[in-house]
Amino acid sequence: MIRVAAVGDIHMGLESQGVLRPAFETLSDCADLLLLAGDLTRHGTPEEARVVAQEVRDLPVPVVAVLGNHDHHDEQPEKVAALLEDAGVRVLEGEGTIVECGDTRVGVAGTKGFGGGFVGRSAGEFGEPLMKEFVRYSRRCADGLRTALEELERQGCGTRVALTHFSPVADTLAGEPPEIYPFLGSYLLAEAIDTAGADLSVHGHAHAGTEHGMTAGGVRVRNVAQPVIRRAFNVYHLHAD
Repeated sequence: MIRVAAVGDIHMGLESQGVLRPAFETLSDCADLLLLAGDLTRHGTPEEARVVAQEVRDLPVPVVAVLGNHDHHDEQPEKVAALLEDAGVRVLEGEGTIVECGDTRVGVAGTKGFGGGFVGRSAGEFGEPLMKEFVRYSRRCADGLRTALEELERQGCGTRVALTHFSPVADTLAGEPPEIYPFLGSYLLAEAIDTAGADLSVHGHAHAGTEHGMTAGGVRVRNVAQPVIRRAFNVYHLHAD
């Protein structure tokens, strides 16, 4: 049994140092790895990223992350990612990584993702260049996720997790105003997950959403935004293949 700890939307600022560290230091007792589902900072500044880096440095389990929209706000996402990487975090964007959990190799594929909405109520790749680029960016994120999941399967990972910031399904947005669903996720992410296959999908972003959902293909989806789970992290169990 693989124990996956996950949380997103911790939104750490300069005064946040040490808030989550005591809980994170207990991870070896209850989890095999920690997933961070984006919006780790408030405004995406290097100073805030250093706070996050100190919070997760030298933890007793591997840490894998994606960035969120807040982590892009200061337009320095590469620096945010680099500071986290220096602290030992594997930061993914259209990539996968393999975590050794005992005798099991767990593959994690990650992308921030983007918006666009869900089947029947989604943006189309038509019209003005800005609208077309909006949808194309969502598609590129989804394509990167699919490719990463497929590559992990080729590398022999029978257990795979999709890690995103934006949601792949509308289920986990219940509680949010329907008018903003298109800005909270995209069905393209779910299509990528179902096409490539995964055992679990984890995301954040929807602070007023719902924890539990599922893709059309039957993959479990969990919204781990901290305002939703209301704790330092939640732990999900996967059967090892």
